[in-house]
Amino acid sequence: MQSQRARALSALAADVSGCRRCPRLVGWREQVARERRAAFAEQEYWGRPVPGFGDPSARVLLLGLAPAAHGANRTGRMFTGDRSGDFLFAALHRTGFASQALSRDRADGLELSDAWITAAVRCAPPANRPTPAERDNCLPWSVAEMKLLADARVLVCLGAFAWDAALRLTAALTEPPNAPRRPRPRFGHGVELAGGQHRLIGCYHPSQQNTFTGRLTEPMIDAVLVRARELADSPR
Repeated sequence: MQSQRARALSALAADVSGCRRCPRLVGWREQVARERRAAFAEQEYWGRPVPGFGDPSARVLLLGLAPAAHGANRTGRMFTGDRSGDFLFAALHRTGFASQALSRDRADGLELSDAWITAAVRCAPPANRPTPAERDNCLPWSVAEMKLLADARVLVCLGAFAWDAALRLTAALTEPPNAPRRPRPRFGHGVELAGGQHRLIGCYHPSQQNTFTGRLTEPMIDAVLVRARELADSPR
């Protein structure tokens, strides 16, 4: 069963990486891959949609906003190769979800345990701002991914955009699919929301804007990840 699920997730990743649904995002991600940042001028950029990755039997899913232009859009793996990822993977390592504290490229040996990392939008957006239409174009990929991650119980939403996307995702996963809740439950760091098969936890995004200013500290993100494990361990 595990190998079958892993194969299905691998096939989905291949499909995701070939997506061209959003012309604006296609143009931007490919432009960035051509006009490389000087520090990475000798590297070949991924320049495609970035699939999720991690443990196929994960009970905790981390949902980000979108790949960074010179991070995951370069390396081809979510949160890999940028400052946000440095902060996130260090926290995942401290809390037992990651085999190492640094992630530089897809072949660096990092493995996740009981965790899966993905994003609301799979392509790097200009100014790191996807449109609502681009978010909605990615929703079917998230639905397909979550249906394969059958053990997932907790969604850690990294930022308000991911929180909104998670509300849409959990509504789409109901049978029959529902519209997102109204009024929309408000995002906040440490806020929890129960409903259906999955529980949501809000966490400030590990962007430099948050980590350099102290809005998100190491103890704060560690507490969210420890709480996610507690919820995953608790009876339904």
